[in-house]
Amino acid sequence: MELHHGRMFDHVHLQVRDLEASKRFYRAVLEVMGIPVFNESERHLAADELFLSNDREPTARVHLAFQAKDREMVHRFHQAAVAAGGRDNGGPGERSYHPGYYAAFVLDPDGNNIEMVHHGPAKRSAPSVVYTW
Repeated sequence: MELHHGRMFDHVHLQVRDLEASKRFYRAVLEVMGIPVFNESERHLAADELFLSNDREPTARVHLAFQAKDREMVHRFHQAAVAAGGRDNGGPGERSYHPGYYAAFVLDPDGNNIEMVHHGPAKRSAPSVVYTW
């Protein structure tokens, strides 16, 4: 069986209440994953497919699941996210969703359920998709 990731979304746009609190939270999560912020202003933050702003009503109750390279990254995510203002919503561990599902959950500053999951050893065909124009 072949699974593909990174093909479904162009971007995810979260409207947040407190942009500075959300920037701290998501910067900590992104740092764990080694993903840099590529664009930022006093009105937004953008990193890969994730875009944050506070120019409209906050997004209501989203669940985002980030991909972890290994179980250690799940632990580092949980620790960093809680230290950056997130609220624990399920510490690192095996879940019953399917064998090998290892995840942690944290609520971001707006109450969105943010997960990092590792599905077990896997080989990627490429580390990322690169676009050139």
